[in-house]
Amino acid sequence: MVHPSDVVVLFALTRAEPGWTLRSLGDRLGVQHSKVQRALERLGEAGIYDEERRQLVPHAAEEFVVHALKYVQPIHEGRMTRGVPTAWAVAPLSDEISSSDPPPVWPDPHGVARGPAVEPLDARLPALATTWPEVAQLASLADALRLGDARVRKAAERHLHKRFWTQA
Repeated sequence: MVHPSDVVVLFALTRAEPGWTLRSLGDRLGVQHSKVQRALERLGEAGIYDEERRQLVPHAAEEFVVHALKYVQPIHEGRMTRGVPTAWAVAPLSDEISSSDPPPVWPDPHGVARGPAVEPLDARLPALATTWPEVAQLASLADALRLGDARVRKAAERHLHKRFWTQA
């Protein structure tokens, strides 16, 4: 069974440098390489990661994130709090979708916005918004799929499709 934090490893693989290692990926994500190894094993068992070729299976990764993630890891808005914006409040969605409502945020006392709290797929995501913004952006697109209305979901799906297929 794929864990929510495995999805962050999945996103990291789409943006990892060629020749990445378990240790380099773990260092970028701020976890031990053994956690990355276990995540890759689970992603491999699910058919999302090809262990022999050391790469994601783009169509499987996209299908999982777009169609299954919201059921495996549902998301709900919580109380108003300070945090890091997510979902449609982050580029590229923020460039095309405007809202007068407060943005959903990953709770973080050092965050730049105030809005309804949403639990991130992994507790490290607010920090990754600064240290590895490409991965946090992918997680924000996934939040938009899990939280948004039909228009937001369609836009997020389009952006995720581009990102999964440009890594292949």
